[in-house]
Order: sequence, then C-alpha cells, then structure tokens
Amino acid sequence: MLPLGSSTVHASSARSPGVRLGRPRPSVRALAALLLPLPLLVAACASTRARHAPEFDRLATWMTGTFSSAKQHAAREKDYFDIRLVMVPIWTERDDGPWLYVEQAVAAQAEKPYRQRVYHLVALPDGTYRSDVYTLPGDPLARAGAWRTLPILGDLSPEKLEPRAGCSITLRATDAHTFLGSTHERDCPSERQGAVYATSEVAITEYGLTSWDRGFDAEGRHVWGAEKGPYCFDKVAEDPPQ
Repeated sequence: MLPLGSSTVHASSARSPGVRLGRPRPSVRALAALLLPLPLLVAACASTRARHAPEFDRLATWMTGTFSSAKQHAAREKDYFDIRLVMVPIWTERDDGPWLYVEQAVAAQAEKPYRQRVYHLVALPDGTYRSDVYTLPGDPLARAGAWRTLPILGDLSPEKLEPRAGCSITLRATDAHTFLGSTHERDCPSERQGAVYATSEVAITEYGLTSWDRGFDAEGRHVWGAEKGPYCFDKVAEDPPQ
C-alpha cells in the first residue's frame, strides 16, 4: 500500500512500484493473481466479524520495516524498477493509532526518495482498517532518512501535515495471514501525466507486500503506473537501513 501522489521515478511511466507475501512465500505470479481479483475477494469477505487489538497490531507490525523489489526487478527488469520502501513508527506516545513515516526510492538513489509520506492507521467500527495518507510540509528531501535522527519527525505533529483527501486505503483481514485493501473508486485525485484520478491496491503479509498504483484520465484510460501487475516487495529487515 504505497502512497499516491505527483512524484515520479525518472524513467518510463509504465512502471511504478508493488510485493511478496504469503505462507508459504508465493511467487510474483501468485502475488499478482492475489491482487487482480481484489473486488471479488473483498466482496467474498463482506461479512463482518469483531476485530481484536492483536489483529490491528499485526497489521502495523507487518507494515513496519525495510522492503525491496530487487527480486522482481531481476526477473522482469523491463517492467519493474528496483525499489526500496522504508516504513518506520513515529509519535509512538500517541494513543490515536499507529503513525508511520514512509520513504520510497530507486535503490541506486536511496538517499533521494521520490516519495515521502506519513501514514495513520485507524481501526474502524465495522472491523476494517483505514490507512490515511499525509504529505510533509516544506521540502520533503530535507527530511530524507529521518529515522537516523531521534525522535523521528519530532519537530512535526499531525496538525502540520497535509492530508491526501480521497487517497486513504481501506484494509480488511481476509484470514490470519493477509490484509487486502484499496482506495475508493475515483476519489483520489492525480495530476500526474494527464491523470485525473489514481487508484492503489495492496496486499500485506508478514513476508512483504504488493502495491499497484495507477493513474487514469477522465475517460478511464490508464496513463501511468505498472501495466502488468503490482510491484512485489519482500520484507528484508524489520528495521530501517542505517
């Protein structure tokens, strides 16, 4: 579940970042198959059951760490970049749900992330979860590698962030091993490469995550993002790089 926005990777717009999940670990093809029928999978799980704190904690834990699409890039380098994704907890003293600082960068330029966001995870009454997306004030690059300075983003607070209205991702646990989620229809605006809205579909497990971010024009034509399926990120470390 990667943040949506106007930032770009300097290469073909047909490729845009996603991840590896499962128990046992699935192949890239299996991950893509998991995401493609997302509306059907969510519908099949529509009956709501009570969610408990351990499930919410599990989601936050699985989203935390360092992730890499290196394996997917090696197998299909014409379709996918080698991307590093880092998500670290911030403001842990707050009691309104987990907050995460997020950086996404081409592996060869890890010190210059092309996307920096803050996520806020919220448990909803119907047993689903929402990941709200925020942008940073000022020049985000000035905060690259923010986890190296403690407290992380200690000079900021939620009130200083800019919410990405319409770009929240709603997540549901489909079983004990997987969370699936997406943005809602055309609610997330985008002005990148002629798009008017963007969508994001994600799957999260303890082993990694997949993310498929795409932009569409007013006629619903795909204008940016990966064309052949989601980016597949393996979790390579529980902690951020040093």
